[in-house]
Amino acid sequence: MNGSLVIVGTGPGKAELMTPATQAALAEATDLVGYGPYLDRVPPTAGQCRHASDNRAELERARHALALAAAGRKVAVVSGGDPGVFAMAAAVFEAVERGDPAWRALDIRVEPGVTAMLAAAAEVGAPLGGDFCAISLSDNLKSWATIERRLKAAAEADFVIALYNPASKARPHQLGEAFALLRAVKAGETPVLLVRAAGSAEARVIATTLAEADAAQADMRTLIIVGASTTRRVGRWIYTPRGAKP
Repeated sequence: MNGSLVIVGTGPGKAELMTPATQAALAEATDLVGYGPYLDRVPPTAGQCRHASDNRAELERARHALALAAAGRKVAVVSGGDPGVFAMAAAVFEAVERGDPAWRALDIRVEPGVTAMLAAAAEVGAPLGGDFCAISLSDNLKSWATIERRLKAAAEADFVIALYNPASKARPHQLGEAFALLRAVKAGETPVLLVRAAGSAEARVIATTLAEADAAQADMRTLIIVGASTTRRVGRWIYTPRGAKP
């Protein structure tokens, strides 16, 4: 039996935002590997094995999945959102690079999903309509100095900025520091959106400005969008024009 490995994203939460290709890959898998809460989003299938692990065990999870595939299993590695955006696809390929050379011959593919910043943007209009970038505020895998340098560069380039992983119990002060850094470059009236549980039934939006943004209103389920100089409001909607001119 030839094994295979597919890396999927379940989307932001609603079942209807999971792509048909991902649903088919999950149904065909003999084994599901992933962070427990993401596995819980997948309806059970008879005879299917589930391998849940902690959120910080990405490389170990990837190695386990690759070993299962090498043993002939049809494995689905489950992420939330899109698996290639701050998620498991990169961890799998890092494990392939560092691991058993035989893993490079495995049948591995990635199925795209709806990532959090797209779901968050859809809740309010089209804030990502112009040039934008995404930055994770988690310093588990990179230094805070690196994050600060990238924030400053993105602000000076006038990108719309999507901030992933903005706050946790282990690092409650970083989002406030990020807002302070952005305020030194961007205007205080710059629109800021704090979207919690985007793309789910519990979605909540706080629309404010950079001057008034309160870091205490965010947690790890919040996606933050900081606008560009061209980002504007139209009634209850917020959008960024495709062109660079105001």
